[in-house]
Amino acid sequence: MTDLVKRLKSKSNVNDNNAAEKPKSASYETIPTFKRNKTSLRVLSRIVIITSLLIVVYFTSAHDKTKTFAKQSEMLVGKGQMLQCTVDYMNSLVDHGRCFIKECKRYVSDKIITAEEAEGLLEILQKALKEGESAGGASTLDLHSGHLSKGDHFINIYYKPDIKKLFSEEDFQLYANVKEKVRHAVAHHFGVNPALIYPTRPGYFSALTSKDPVTPLDKYWQPQIDYLSHRGNHFSAYLYLNNYNTDFKGGRFIFTDQHLNRTVEPRKGRVLIYTSGPENRNYIERVTSGTRYAINIPFTCNKDFALEEPSLSKNTL
Repeated sequence: MTDLVKRLKSKSNVNDNNAAEKPKSASYETIPTFKRNKTSLRVLSRIVIITSLLIVVYFTSAHDKTKTFAKQSEMLVGKGQMLQCTVDYMNSLVDHGRCFIKECKRYVSDKIITAEEAEGLLEILQKALKEGESAGGASTLDLHSGHLSKGDHFINIYYKPDIKKLFSEEDFQLYANVKEKVRHAVAHHFGVNPALIYPTRPGYFSALTSKDPVTPLDKYWQPQIDYLSHRGNHFSAYLYLNNYNTDFKGGRFIFTDQHLNRTVEPRKGRVLIYTSGPENRNYIERVTSGTRYAINIPFTCNKDFALEEPSLSKNTL
C-alpha cells in the first residue's frame, strides 16, 4: 500500500513538473515570433524612407525645367538638335526661292573659330569700350554703322577724329573673315547655298553686365523670337568671346522650349547657330557679376536686307 502511494505521488510530481514546464515552452516559442515582427517593422520602415526619398527626388526633378544643352567645360566639335519648323517661318524662306531648308535646328561648335580670332575680336570691342559704355547693363558696338553705347544714348565712333588710331584695317579684316566662317557654317548645317545668305542687322558686339537698366535696350533678358523682332532675320549666330562661370556669372543663352528650358553656357570661341523662328524662342540670362562679351551675327535670305562689310576706308570720314 505504501509502495502504491509512493508511486502515485511520484507520478503526480512528474505531471506537476511537466505542467510547470509548459509555460516555459510556450514562452520560448513566442521569442522567434517577436523577432520576426521586429524585423518586419525594420524592413517596412526602410521601405517607407526609401519611397519618401524617391518621391522627393521625382518631384524635385519634375520642377527643374532647365537642361544644359552645351556646358562651358565641354569642348564641342559639334552638337545639334532638330526642331519642328513653324509654317510662318518656312513661308518666309519660300518667299526667297532657293533659300529653303528641310528642318529647323540649333547647333553649337567650338571648332569654327580659333582662340586667336576670338581674342582679336575681344580686343576690338575693348578698344571701343574705352570711348564709351552704356549707363545700363548692355553696351553695344555696331562696326557697320559705327554706333557705340555711351551713357543713355549712342555716339557714332566713326566721327572720332583719330579713329584710325583706334582701329586698323587688320581689325576690320579679322571681323569680315570670322563672319565669313560663320556664314559657311550656317550654310553647311542648314543645307543652304552660302551664296544665298547674307549678313544682316542687327550685327553687333555686346558687353553685358549686372547694372540696372537705364534704357529699354538694357533689358537684354527679355524673351524674343528673332525673325519677329528683326525683319529679314532668318538665321541667327552668336560668337562668345569669354567664359561663363570664369569671367562672369549668369549670362547663359536660354532656349525656352515647350516643356523645359535648354541653356548654352558661353565659352571663348564658341559659336551658336540656330533658325530664327518660334522654334528657337530665346533670351539671355541676366549677368550677376563680371562682363559677358559676345558678337551677334544674323543672316538673311533677302538680299534687300544684306549688309556690306565695314572697312576703315569705307566707314571713316
